[in-house]
Amino acid sequence: MSNFPRFDQRLAFYAQSHQNPSNEAIHIVAIPAIMLSLMGLLYEAHPWALYALIAISMAYYLFLGNWRYTLAMLAWAALSLALLYLMGTWRLPLCIGIFIVAWIGQFIGHKLEGKKPSFLEDVQYLLVGPLFVLQVLARKWGKSSKNH
Repeated sequence: MSNFPRFDQRLAFYAQSHQNPSNEAIHIVAIPAIMLSLMGLLYEAHPWALYALIAISMAYYLFLGNWRYTLAMLAWAALSLALLYLMGTWRLPLCIGIFIVAWIGQFIGHKLEGKKPSFLEDVQYLLVGPLFVLQVLARKWGKSSKNH
């Protein structure tokens, strides 16, 4: 278990292919959109498929060893569930459209970056992407709160 990369190591590797400000901005929008749409698609397949993904994801985040980010991801999942509920009968078509547009955005961002997506190296980076978004937002909010 000591050879398993931890939270900071995973984020540092992920950040290496997300240095371009345009790519970073695209990811801040596209990753939450992909998460929401994937959750909606899983819910449409069967609600328990979504609940299983949430449980596995939370276990993974706990395993990485950062409680704050795990709690933030749990709150993010809860907010996403609320949004999915509000979509009602439009959930499936909305989630399909969001999923397609957000992934197109991701690949445009990586074209601008000139580097391949991290998840092509290791599929676990699909779960690290949301942590990267939280880290970027925390950094930006931290800077803005220090200016006031």
